[in-house]
Amino acid sequence: MKNKSVQIIMSLVIATAITACGGPSKQTAENTDTIAADSATTNIKGTVDGKEVSLYTLKNSKGVSVVITNYGGRVVSLNVPDKDGKLTDVVLGYDSLKSYQKKGEPYFGALIGRYGNRIAKGKFTLDGKQYQLDINDGVNTLHGGFKGFFCQVWDVKKADDKTLELSYISKDGEGGYPGTLTVDVAYELTDDNELKIAYKATTDKATVVNLTNHAYFNLNGHTGAAITNHQLYINADKFTPVDNTLIPTGELDAVKGTPFDFTTAKAIGKDIEADNEQLKFGKGYDHNFVLNKTAADKPVATVSSPVTGISMDVYTTEPGLQFYSGNFLTGADKDGKGGVAYPHRSALCLETQHFPDSPNEPSFPSTVLKQGQEYKTTTTYKFSIAK
Repeated sequence: MKNKSVQIIMSLVIATAITACGGPSKQTAENTDTIAADSATTNIKGTVDGKEVSLYTLKNSKGVSVVITNYGGRVVSLNVPDKDGKLTDVVLGYDSLKSYQKKGEPYFGALIGRYGNRIAKGKFTLDGKQYQLDINDGVNTLHGGFKGFFCQVWDVKKADDKTLELSYISKDGEGGYPGTLTVDVAYELTDDNELKIAYKATTDKATVVNLTNHAYFNLNGHTGAAITNHQLYINADKFTPVDNTLIPTGELDAVKGTPFDFTTAKAIGKDIEADNEQLKFGKGYDHNFVLNKTAADKPVATVSSPVTGISMDVYTTEPGLQFYSGNFLTGADKDGKGGVAYPHRSALCLETQHFPDSPNEPSFPSTVLKQGQEYKTTTTYKFSIAK
């Protein structure tokens, strides 16, 4: 993956903590008084693989705050003011470590790597050598494999009221990927209500990299309401169609005249049940949009709730955006925050990225990182009240 940037601008007050995929979480004493009183997860304590898992709260001068855990770098809870000034938690998550550890946990709020999204049959060839990755999604690799970045305990390099800097060293061969990859991710909450996620990585050997964050948003609140009433705009004239295993075909199809046209904002539910092969493959939207080139101060996507009035702009330098409409959420377990069930299409993801399966598609933007190069990217989610 090439250089990128992930900035996220938000109005938030956050309450909750997570750890996923392997071990209890420990809240740091110095951050205890900054975590919202209604947090249901402040009692999660422990270690994972001998490393402490803690919670960190970022706050700005306007009262905006976000809670993050170094287990998987997860955004745990995020409260933003609605049109009436009422704080609304707009991300999905769990109250217990056990829930985050269960098989099939959907990567709530997690940092994703080494490779966000899918790689066909878990194979790619680099510098003449074929690599075999974990197969954890049918016949394919998804989000870095069984022990991707989402369930690693990240080291904390810096933690204060405005910034959390995390680092992780992914060893050569981890998940089948070549090269030892050193990754740094910085969350920064500014007084302009920006939560910036800045990614950096270097390697000692040629590898592939595609990092993102997997927050599940519901601007109605995380209470299980459908997101089909959300209005969505995506600045993309094309998308990458997929086969029945959700691997891109290598083509770039025009969105005009199809259910994938979000160049004018429309309700997510407007066309989601259309008689369309691509929608049937994804059980809804689960596709990469090829972003049009735009000025840095212009959003590549905007989503808003007609219920709460909350609007979220997405800014990125990435070439792609995965729009996922929560099609595989089932609501089978009432183990969401506060005992909430998260049913079908009760959240959406807007994951800034390079394209899925790029290592096997030479025509796609390259995700190769070589020794001596630096991977760098930033994305921005900006919360406001829709006008």
